[in-house]
Amino acid sequence: MLEIDKKVCRDLAQSGSREWLETNGIGGYASGTVAGAHTRRYHGLLVAATQPPLGRMLLLSKFEETLFIDGERFELSTNQYPGEIHPEGYKYLTGFRLEPFPIWTYEINGVELEKSVFMPHGENTMLCRWKMTGDSSTDVTLELKPLLAFRDHHHLRQKDALFNGDYAVEDGLISMQPYAEMPQLHFAHNANGIEHQGHWYRDLEYAIERERGFDFSEDLYQPFSLTFDLSSDAAVIASTKMRKTTDAANLERSEIKRRADLIVRSETDNESIWPLILAADQFIVDRGGGKTVIAGYPWFSDWGRDTMIALRGLTLATKRPEIARSIILEFAKHISQGMIPNRFPDEGETPDYNTVDATLWFFEAIRAYADATDDFEMIQNELYDKLVGIIDHHVVGTRYNIHVDSDGLLYAGERGTQLTWMDAKIGDWVVTPRIGKPVEIQALWHNALCIMETFAERVGDAQRQARYSEMAATGRDSFNGQFWNSSENCLYDVINGDEKDGSVRPNQIFAVSLTHSMLDPKRARAIVKKVEAQLLTPVGLRSLSPNDPRYVAIYTGSPLDRDAGYHQGTVWGWLIGHFVDAYRKVHSKDVRAKKRIDEILAGLREHLSEAAVGQVSEIFDGDPPHKARGCPAQAWSVAELLRVLNN
Repeated sequence: MLEIDKKVCRDLAQSGSREWLETNGIGGYASGTVAGAHTRRYHGLLVAATQPPLGRMLLLSKFEETLFIDGERFELSTNQYPGEIHPEGYKYLTGFRLEPFPIWTYEINGVELEKSVFMPHGENTMLCRWKMTGDSSTDVTLELKPLLAFRDHHHLRQKDALFNGDYAVEDGLISMQPYAEMPQLHFAHNANGIEHQGHWYRDLEYAIERERGFDFSEDLYQPFSLTFDLSSDAAVIASTKMRKTTDAANLERSEIKRRADLIVRSETDNESIWPLILAADQFIVDRGGGKTVIAGYPWFSDWGRDTMIALRGLTLATKRPEIARSIILEFAKHISQGMIPNRFPDEGETPDYNTVDATLWFFEAIRAYADATDDFEMIQNELYDKLVGIIDHHVVGTRYNIHVDSDGLLYAGERGTQLTWMDAKIGDWVVTPRIGKPVEIQALWHNALCIMETFAERVGDAQRQARYSEMAATGRDSFNGQFWNSSENCLYDVINGDEKDGSVRPNQIFAVSLTHSMLDPKRARAIVKKVEAQLLTPVGLRSLSPNDPRYVAIYTGSPLDRDAGYHQGTVWGWLIGHFVDAYRKVHSKDVRAKKRIDEILAGLREHLSEAAVGQVSEIFDGDPPHKARGCPAQAWSVAELLRVLNN
């Protein structure tokens, strides 16, 4: 259980900056702030995945909640309007916790109230419940007013004359469909009374959207109000399918059991990482007949690079290898010209193949799965030929001038492209193009060749085994001959012909951390020392040394400002996993290493009670206090922290 206390809850600056997240396993989600005020366009009680895992529509934004105690009115909601906060319901909060889903507690005039929300797995449904928890002889009623958006989750709703506010009322069920092309929304409820309203709430403001330089004002439609006698629990099930409130108890029991089973299955008695195990589950979603990974909530879809990097932590560290198998086989279906997709777009079914590293991480994901399960039958029968084809395509050349050069190293890139994970692009400006031979691509390519050497041996393919061994050796010699930067005592970041980029970046850590390394122990130790000295922070690795004149200390400003600094000093949480791997390697005989690793990971463990509670953010400012930025819940950040904590 993660818990936020009364003091923090009643401080709007703190509770308004802490978020919660619920997901449904098919790409839908719900999110908001502990305070109750929405600060993002993505905040809402029901974001339905209409084409799982994508096609996400924000249907129900929130409920306006009012408590009546002996006839006296108390507003529980919190909203930001131009120039004012109204109402200020956060002032009645006494706590917030994840147990296992979001639960708020309030105290008003001696009345204690608890609110909980959760999404059942596998459907576009949100269940909300309010109940009194203390003894009270007073007359208490609850009024709820749903505020509707009915829009793509990336967009904002403005008052619209075409918005159809009609609804159908049956016993315990209200149904409406404001736009014919969008899903129906059904409210199952146990209210005592329904009153027609039909109002627009105008100019709600979202602070983070304003901060990020985007449109930040929205109008929401309020069709009706529901009134409940709180002598018994109040329940509302908002769903794209017809439900009954009598389903509520079974849905809650089932979801609590499902989440508890995830903890049991993980086989860990370390309670401090249980929230991460539940967080990991939130990113695993259905795609077709298989599984994939949502790269981050609320705005990312499923990305090949992120999926393959996160796979070990999300699935193998949680003892769910069948999910890893499904993800691997699902992406294997989409191999094209020796590449797996980097991204499945929100709109359309044609994936993007615009990365050099996603496919190389695919090999590492398969290796990790094979080592964890010894399932070489799958590799031999379903993957080996495809992996051979990938290597062959890289040797002869594939998209974006990706090819093996005469020195055995992997060249990638052409003007106007951004193929590595440092992929910020503003119009035609590629911020970190890294054309040529990026250091981590060489590490990943060598790692892939060594993996294929092992696979070839296992399947009895002696000819290819020898070939991959020779290719790895050639690349290893070239790498050590070309990439050592003696002036900095570390590795160059990119080599392109005679040009050698000496930027001190975290990409070199992969040359140490990956399963198959090209480096001798002396150089490996020097790299870890350099990265620790200039890039390590309490929440991850900086993307560029502060000693570099291009270093960006704070990730803020307009979209252009932020993209320009995305990989120019901004801290990335996911990199902590590979730093810890590398640190363990080079300090394997140091009895103090475990204590030092605990110190390194302490900052991210504390972060679980900040930003998105129970989650790990995408990025942080390069300078202290390293404020969380970007996506508040990122798959590879969670996965890598969980993996090294559970190791």
